[in-house]
Amino acid sequence: MKKIVLTGGGTAGHVTPNIALLPHLREAGYEIAYMGSYDGIEKKLISDFDIPYTGISTGKFRRYLDPKNLTDPFRVIKGFSEAKKYLKEFKPDVVFSKGGFVSVPVVRAAASLHIPCIIHESDMTPGLANKLCIPVAQKVCCNFPETLKLLPQEKAVLTGSPIRAELTKGNKLAGLRLCGFTANKPVIMVIGGSLGAANVNKAIREALPRLLHDFQVVHLCGKDKVDNLLLNTPGYKQFEYIKAELKDLFAMADIVISRAGANSICELLALKKPNILIPLPAASSRGDQLLNAKSFEAQGFSIVINEDDLTTNLLMDKVHELYFTRQTYADNMSRSGQIDSVSTIMNLIHEAANK
Repeated sequence: MKKIVLTGGGTAGHVTPNIALLPHLREAGYEIAYMGSYDGIEKKLISDFDIPYTGISTGKFRRYLDPKNLTDPFRVIKGFSEAKKYLKEFKPDVVFSKGGFVSVPVVRAAASLHIPCIIHESDMTPGLANKLCIPVAQKVCCNFPETLKLLPQEKAVLTGSPIRAELTKGNKLAGLRLCGFTANKPVIMVIGGSLGAANVNKAIREALPRLLHDFQVVHLCGKDKVDNLLLNTPGYKQFEYIKAELKDLFAMADIVISRAGANSICELLALKKPNILIPLPAASSRGDQLLNAKSFEAQGFSIVINEDDLTTNLLMDKVHELYFTRQTYADNMSRSGQIDSVSTIMNLIHEAANK
């Protein structure tokens, strides 16, 4: 039996692609272990899957002045030692890293033990954690064609991001029943994201009277972001967060309005959902969502609206434009080389483990 260690954490986006690989790794006969931080979100998310979890010390690499910059390097050094000790005991054949700062000591420790490492970069430009891992990685998976030129040529592989298989198995009628929607009016699904979605939520609600003339709207608006004054609005259904039924909402949706986080848009690509992206502006991030959205627009997968330009009139124009040309966008996504990511990544893992 081959053994694999998965790592990645800090945000859900650094964990869910690993979760998407789990059934395929199990089917292939791998013994799986996970390494993350002591109490990060990755520990909570992985606890549902009956996988041995090992926590290590970790620190963040900041590019700005912060008192923790004096102590975090020692946490990383401690994490390296803890990771190396565990890897010597478990003896994995390969390590797969989805990124985040917890992955740095794991990948560097594995490389010091000559264990092959495959890492995955979600965004168009590599983050600092992955930049520290790329020199010792055997292969670097990425989501965007533009990223290939930023990576060592002999290591870079365009894979897309693995998505959970259950998302492809939704039931449209179950989604309609959940929302109390009719089957004879198209549905817009709005994915605001849990952070920084206030402006998207506000724009959708301001446009709601006009949107509901032609569409029904299901709105994933984030924790504590439900508008109680709109709870009984016919054709409009709000959720703070949804888990098991997400697949049914995707199956029900004709078009999607979303932020441009890498994992979210890769799910839209894999599901071939025509979409409008409203990326998080540069002032609120390192600008990765703007780059992600620009790439998807250039490939013909998405329409992009910059948040600074967002008005009710512009939103309505773009919604109607997308809806009436939606098949063109779905066809473009069908031709993408980034939608068979699980098979591509699994082949890389097998190749590394068998060396």
